[in-house]
Amino acid sequence: MDFAASTTTSTAAISPSNDIVPQGEHYVRALIEDHETTCWGCGLRVLVPPYAPAFKCFWCGAITNQNAVKIENKNFKWRRLRDRCFVGVLVVFMLFVICGGVWAIYPIIFSISYFCSSVHSLIAVALSISTLSAFSLAAFRSAGAPPDILWGSYPAVKKGGLENYTFCQYCSKPKMPRAHHCRSCGMCILDMDHHCPIIGNCVGASNHRSFIIFLISAIISTIYVSIMSAYAAFHFWAPLSHKPIHLLNEAVGQKLFLRTLKNVIFAFLESTLFVPARGLVLVYLFIASVSILIGLTVLLWQQLCFIYEGKTYLSHISSSEGDETAEKDCQNLIQFFGCSPTTTRFLPIYFSSRKKHKK
Repeated sequence: MDFAASTTTSTAAISPSNDIVPQGEHYVRALIEDHETTCWGCGLRVLVPPYAPAFKCFWCGAITNQNAVKIENKNFKWRRLRDRCFVGVLVVFMLFVICGGVWAIYPIIFSISYFCSSVHSLIAVALSISTLSAFSLAAFRSAGAPPDILWGSYPAVKKGGLENYTFCQYCSKPKMPRAHHCRSCGMCILDMDHHCPIIGNCVGASNHRSFIIFLISAIISTIYVSIMSAYAAFHFWAPLSHKPIHLLNEAVGQKLFLRTLKNVIFAFLESTLFVPARGLVLVYLFIASVSILIGLTVLLWQQLCFIYEGKTYLSHISSSEGDETAEKDCQNLIQFFGCSPTTTRFLPIYFSSRKKHKK
């Protein structure tokens, strides 16, 4: 008997009916048995298919990944040391900008007008305090630790008490649907936006507003420093030599522009030879403040766009964890900054898409 005939005979024997199986037709019966496993959320035994990579508990609603493996958070101490060193360098830089600006700018401002210098002193103190305070809150405050919740025991866990929760293989604790684990911070963060090296901390539900206020205050401060340093340098710097300008009479078009630029640069470099340390500090403050201003403005614009869309940076780049129900709405910005209903009742009414932490 050949292989085809034997196959036909064996399948006919397990056929549910007594009819004769026609030649060339085969019946295949898949015998797959469910196996019993334990839900990490409530501890109940659940029957699941063996090929299912994950399942959701019928009682508590927790999601179990059967292929998950315990992961160790390696190099955690080195990451924390790196973040703290970066924060220390940034604090020293901000103090240098404040002290250097006071030393280089304000003697020139006081020599011009005593009243204006007093006003500028108050502005500088206010901007310094607001920037350092917002930075401290964003850097040294917890980004948003998940609340403690009962899990692992059936009597304690109510029905739906862990709806859409997953198990964090780093923390060995339940993880909320909108939480993400940060290996640099060593914990799960609610509404985690990103781990920011500027503050050496995650940006999450607890310090996101402080981070945005820090960006706004830092941008205003850099604009103020760049304007004041340029103003002080204008009154302090020696006038440029006009001798090379006479060479421009015969130049036209592109040659005129290039020769003008070249002569101005050479004249500026020659004038720096006779400038004391205060003038060099003014140049550094202007270049550094303008460079930082560009970077912080781009970052702030990106953050405000995500807030307007009701998203975070992680939910934006992650298709599996993205908030598909979020709506683009100005009300998101109003709610983010915590405006009271009395201050917003005169504004247009938009559909609210406030972020909520559902348990």
